[in-house]
Amino acid sequence: MQRRLLAVAAAATALLASTLVVIGRSAEAADACGTTNVALNRPATASSSENASLGPGKAVDGSATSRWSSAHGVDPQWIQVDLGSTTQICQVSLTWQRSYAKAYRVEVSADGVSGWTPIYSTTTGAGGTETLAVNGSGRFIRVYGTSRATQYGYSLFELAVFAADTTSLPGGGDLGPNVILFDPSQSSSAIQSRLDQVFTQQEKNQFGTERYQFLFKPGSYSGLNAQIGFYTSISGLGQNPQDVQIHGDVTVDAGWMAGNATQNFWRSAENLSVYPVNGTDRWAVAQAAPFRRMDVHGGMTLASPNCGWASGGYIADSRVSGQISPCSQQQWFTRDSTIGSWKSALWNMVFSGVQGAPATTFPSPAYTTVNTSPVTQEKPYLYADAAGAYRVFVPSPRTNSSGATWINGQTPGTSLPLSQFYVAKPGVSAATLNQAVAQGLNLLFTPGVYHLSQTVNVNRAGTVVLGLGYATIVADNGALPMQVGDVDGVKIASLLFDAGPTNSPALLQVGPTGASANHAGAPNLISDVFLRVGGAGAAKVTNALVVNNNNTIIDHIWAWRADHGAGAGWTSNPSDTGLIVNGQNVTAYGLFVEHFEKYNVIWNGNGGKTIFFQNELPYDPPSAAAWSHDGITGYAAYKVANTVTSHEAWGMGSYCVFTTDSTIAAYHGFEAPVNANVKFHDLLTVSLGKGSITHVINDTGDAALPDHVTPHTVVSYP
Repeated sequence: MQRRLLAVAAAATALLASTLVVIGRSAEAADACGTTNVALNRPATASSSENASLGPGKAVDGSATSRWSSAHGVDPQWIQVDLGSTTQICQVSLTWQRSYAKAYRVEVSADGVSGWTPIYSTTTGAGGTETLAVNGSGRFIRVYGTSRATQYGYSLFELAVFAADTTSLPGGGDLGPNVILFDPSQSSSAIQSRLDQVFTQQEKNQFGTERYQFLFKPGSYSGLNAQIGFYTSISGLGQNPQDVQIHGDVTVDAGWMAGNATQNFWRSAENLSVYPVNGTDRWAVAQAAPFRRMDVHGGMTLASPNCGWASGGYIADSRVSGQISPCSQQQWFTRDSTIGSWKSALWNMVFSGVQGAPATTFPSPAYTTVNTSPVTQEKPYLYADAAGAYRVFVPSPRTNSSGATWINGQTPGTSLPLSQFYVAKPGVSAATLNQAVAQGLNLLFTPGVYHLSQTVNVNRAGTVVLGLGYATIVADNGALPMQVGDVDGVKIASLLFDAGPTNSPALLQVGPTGASANHAGAPNLISDVFLRVGGAGAAKVTNALVVNNNNTIIDHIWAWRADHGAGAGWTSNPSDTGLIVNGQNVTAYGLFVEHFEKYNVIWNGNGGKTIFFQNELPYDPPSAAAWSHDGITGYAAYKVANTVTSHEAWGMGSYCVFTTDSTIAAYHGFEAPVNANVKFHDLLTVSLGKGSITHVINDTGDAALPDHVTPHTVVSYP
């Protein structure tokens, strides 16, 4: 994000068969999985065997020297085990011979014939001993290999299965020490003192580990200025914004950077009514700083008092009765809200379902307005009922929506008691979280940093996964920290995913590879989910977010390969792609995806829609030659695959500032098949003073050159 200043001032190693370990639980799984291998000596069958001495029973006999081996050179192949009765499975351990699977699924079934449900899948199997945290229930379990690592077959020394403990995890509980609760009976001075204490700590704490959530009980508060720093969320506990009234300000400024707000990340405000002291509330932010379910009785300004540099922000499900002034904001996105008026535009102001929004006049003034949002669902949120008990409200999906959900009455939806949530604290294991989901509990992450070296599998339809105070999930030891099954209605919201120093295949995967179910009636939701590669330290991930499930709603993400902070460099925080969409009919609002080393976004599914996209290409390609493919210099910021026949996008921007080699001329910002049903509206590219982008989309649009920092636009394509 130092870019704005520039703009203005100028394999895993496969273990050999001899490297065996004792089969059993990992340390992380010990608190939730039993110690008994429930597959031991159970009846086993297979798609084939190399010979009679290498039959499937050899993989479940408990011996580290006998093995099952399939026929050579044939895909797919499988081995399955009858566990004898329906079993809640929490861990699978595979000890491979040299002939291991590169791509395979672990599946469960009630009868061993049909209804196979994936509980784990990978295309990057490493061989050796793989210990998998899983979450699924069935009498039969099978390993289904689709791609071999060698020219031979698939060969397992042992397939071990572990069942969840029968002891149930409790729902509900306290929210931990970093949730700070305020009550109207407290004095304004006491509340202000606590707010200031946290802000002093968090104002410049860009890559620290502290996390905070402010909660205000229903009632009226006066004389407050809640300044919101890094990793701090402020929320009202009423069911509606009007239930908590702040006669004062909820403020984000950028005094710590002399008025430059381009690094004011990772903070949020939600579910409050604000009565600004001077009539205008200040929210000078960049990425990952949502302003949701807010009722501002007055106006807003989106930059510091000196109108210092700012770029990128998000408002949803809110009402601002006065005028909103973006001042220096280069791009901004507002969705399903009601506003008094909007003052001006710099590069592009995008509105979707906003009552009071200006009409589309892009590029002059640079307004892009979509009158209604095709399909939406607001983020789940914490509130307190009349008795003071915590609950989580899950708003219902809407189609062709506009305006805030709560202005004309209660937001439609479902209220869940906290007793239906496993309240997670830092230090919890993936196995415990998997057990909670298997029990039927939702997940609530309290503020803090969570290190997970195994996958949390959200395979139960309707599960809500909600974070407070920028709860942060770190991928340890190359794990994929969270994945969703091909199931209806999973909601993942208000979480920050951090890559670790060992490469992970992804930070969040929504749906298994090849997901095919139709979820139109109960879409998966990804809301205020932020994915970070580097900045807090050296980090590696292949793809930050992968969406395989059909009909998913993506509502505000920031996928960021760090351009500053610890571990920011071409080889120290490598990552190919920020977002890959394989699902059909996926709808995305507020995509912020930046600095990835190949395509920032790849869209492979048909029927996709994106409203608002903000991107910076990577700063640090070492040379044009090192950042080229198929005879083309650079990778487009947003690529729609050649196989796609229907797609539509509005309000898209991509910038370049090539600080390592300023001679780089990226060929285009956007890439798509030329098809009447693949449509783009209101695109722009900008050079921020170093390097250039030759075309806006495909071969269309003028070059964005470094000597003139101004948008180059395409209003409609094709």
